[in-house]
Amino acid sequence: MIHGELHQNVRQYINGRWETSATTGVSANPSDTSEVVAEYARADRRQAEAAIRAATEAFPHWSHSTPQRRADVLDRIGTELLSRKDDLGMLLAREEGKTLVEAVAEVARAGQIFKFFAGEAIRSGAGGGGGENVASVRAGVQVDVTREPVGVVGLITPWNSPFVVPAWKIAPALAHGNSVVFKPAELVSGCGWALAEIISRAALPAGAFNLVMGSGREVGQALVDSPLVDALSFTGSMANGERILQAAAARRAKVQLETGGKNALVVLADADLDRAVDCAVQGAYFSAGQRCTASSRLIVESAVHDAFVAKLRQRLKTLKIGHALERGVDIGPVADEDRLAQDLTWVDVAREEGAEHVWGGEALERATAGHYMSPALFLAKPSHRIAREEIFGPLACVLRADDYDDALALCNDTPFGLCAGICTNSLKHAMHFRRHAVVGMTMVNLPTAGVDFHVPFGGRKGSGYGPREQGRHAAEFYTTVKTGYMLA
Repeated sequence: MIHGELHQNVRQYINGRWETSATTGVSANPSDTSEVVAEYARADRRQAEAAIRAATEAFPHWSHSTPQRRADVLDRIGTELLSRKDDLGMLLAREEGKTLVEAVAEVARAGQIFKFFAGEAIRSGAGGGGGENVASVRAGVQVDVTREPVGVVGLITPWNSPFVVPAWKIAPALAHGNSVVFKPAELVSGCGWALAEIISRAALPAGAFNLVMGSGREVGQALVDSPLVDALSFTGSMANGERILQAAAARRAKVQLETGGKNALVVLADADLDRAVDCAVQGAYFSAGQRCTASSRLIVESAVHDAFVAKLRQRLKTLKIGHALERGVDIGPVADEDRLAQDLTWVDVAREEGAEHVWGGEALERATAGHYMSPALFLAKPSHRIAREEIFGPLACVLRADDYDDALALCNDTPFGLCAGICTNSLKHAMHFRRHAVVGMTMVNLPTAGVDFHVPFGGRKGSGYGPREQGRHAAEFYTTVKTGYMLA
């Protein structure tokens, strides 16, 4: 049995102070449900509103800080994340269920994101900067276009990537001079607290960064409703994103949404099938399929359909499912009891609708009591629910395509549009796919899950709303443009 250190005194961080709350919650290890990972304070609406007021009061000071100061703060955070990637990765694996290798890599990427935005703080200049001088159409008039921080930003993050998604929201927000109220998912409050504890020691002014842990219904809603919150960035379900957008639009707050995907991996007849299977396994099943970029629709050209399915089935039989900290494990547990129940229900739905079962989809028992499930594979039709709705678990379906044109049409036949991949040796088809797949990101001969930290991330249609996250394009959300005229 593998145990870790119990995290105690996991509290709110408001206006530079650690606070307890009237109620507490517990997160358990999905690999061993007998192990408590974190006991955390659950904020109420009063504490959420106190954090918002603190951020409001801190904003004038932080927004006028020098680029060097902001860069130093972010660099310090990034350095500590990188130096502690092993122990923080252990925490992530215990609380969320990613394999230890995946968890350590996530923490390292979070550190790299903070380092990148330390550089952006310098490159963009004071107060969001990055301005330009433009010649006026009128003689003797000078025109300057500058960027300024938006103000107080509320950041609501999911449970599946508890270090990296908060990092790609918090880092650009602070780099561009905004103050932050951060609400992590309750399921991973220990990870949210660990990140906040590092940030709390990075020499920010009190109130510039605040952590509030608690329910979306109370804490999240306080962020959405408050007239003091100037911008909201949310990653989560499409339904919750729609509610946030409608409520925030009513008071004209700036909104950025990342709301999942139903991503396709297209496999053409000329593809290297071994590479295609690798892309499918990594994209669809690693991290237990709990990634918004997971390729849950495998669209395969008819000529190689049966051979691809046979190779993929054989590969799935070799995968090791087990405790996230166990050496050699390919896939850890799903995140919690509810998620496992939902995933198993999706298996039943697939069978009831007539999808052909190929492999997996069973609850598994291991040495420790956990939320284990074998990776599921079905042959489906485009009308089946497993081919249309986001599942967010270790389940994928194969759709047969007549040819490339049919495969592209199937790829685009979805209300989502986050990412899509293609496996092919045809440059013609690869280039055409990159242009005509209606998504925010495309991959050629690569898994759909796996993106760089210094370039834009985001989708189209139901997968996203507002400016992209990550990279230099993050400035589009975390700053606002001002045009200034002056008589020379």
